Amino acid sequence: MIRRVKPQIRVAGFDDGTFSFSSKLNRGKTVLIGIVMKGSQEVVGALSRWITVDGDDATDAIIDAVLSSRFKDLRVILLKGITYAGFNVVDIERLHEETELPVIVVVRKRPDLKAMEEALKRHFHDAGERISILRRAPSLNEVIPEKLYFQALGLDREKAEEVIRVTTKTGLTPEPLRLAHMVASAVMTGESTKE
Repeated sequence: MIRRVKPQIRVAGFDDGTFSFSSKLNRGKTVLIGIVMKGSQEVVGALSRWITVDGDDATDAIIDAVLSSRFKDLRVILLKGITYAGFNVVDIERLHEETELPVIVVVRKRPDLKAMEEALKRHFHDAGERISILRRAPSLNEVIPEKLYFQALGLDREKAEEVIRVTTKTGLTPEPLRLAHMVASAVMTGESTKE
C-alpha cells in the first residue's frame, strides 16, 4: 500500500513495439519493453519480453517481467493502454493480484469501448473473454480534459494522479511510458518513432 507518493517512487512503465499487418495475419511477435525509473529523473533498468500480435499473452509477459526481475522495490506498474500488440488485452485485475502492485493505465485518447467490442466480436473466436477483461477494468478518469486519462487499480484517484505527476518530466505522458515507447519502436524499426 502506498501511503505517500515520493518524488523518487520506483515505477515500471510498459509499452509495445510496432508490428505489420502481415504479423496480424500470422500471429507474429512484437517486443514489450518495461522501463524502470525513480520518479521521472533516473532510469534504473529495463525489462523486455516478446508478445503475440492479437494474442493473449501480454498479461503473463508483464507479470513474468515484474516478478522475475531484480527490481524488488517497484511500487507501481504503469501501462500505456489496456491493449498491446493489437488486441492482446491486459487483465489489469490479474496483473494487480499476482504482482501485488498498483496498476495505472495512462492513455492520451478516450477509448471507444463500443468500437473495440464490435471489432473483437468480428475477428476473434474468444471475443467474449477479451470483452469481459475490458469491462472489468477500472473506470476511466480524466486528468487533463480531452488530453490525458487514466484507470487505476490498487490505489485511489488522488494517489494515482500524484504518481502520474511525479513521473512526468516533459509533455503529458509519464517518463517511463515515453521511454518504453521509444525503445520498443527502435527495437522493431531501427529507430524510435514519435509518440
